Amino acid sequence: MIYVVDASLSIKWYVPEIYDREADKILNGGHQLHAPELILPELSNIVWKKTRKGELTEQKGEAIVSAFANAQIKFHPHKNLIASAFHGAATSGQTVYDWTYLALAIALNCQFVTADEKFYRALEKTTLKKNLLWIGDV
Repeated sequence: MIYVVDASLSIKWYVPEIYDREADKILNGGHQLHAPELILPELSNIVWKKTRKGELTEQKGEAIVSAFANAQIKFHPHKNLIASAFHGAATSGQTVYDWTYLALAIALNCQFVTADEKFYRALEKTTLKKNLLWIGDV
């Protein structure tokens, strides 16, 4: 399967959290994984927050960021996604950031797997459901 993944899912590969087993199924299931380049600073920011709170050491945080940058994910530039992401955000009231992932999934004709419940719930009853997968349903 081909999936687009976001930082809310990807952090679970490195830090124990709810739905981490489901996230591991995505990572280790032989799937083709894609993400907009936006995921790199988003995941790094999550890791940074966890180091600031004392949940991770700085050394562990740096290791996670490095490992993720080298993960088997095809990173896509934003240039071809931004117009679609902006339109989706404008029509749905959800952020351009979140829509960048969904725009990529639509372009690749696949599902965007997320642990961002707010975004998922906002669109789960729309025609976009075919491109969305809640991490709890993996």
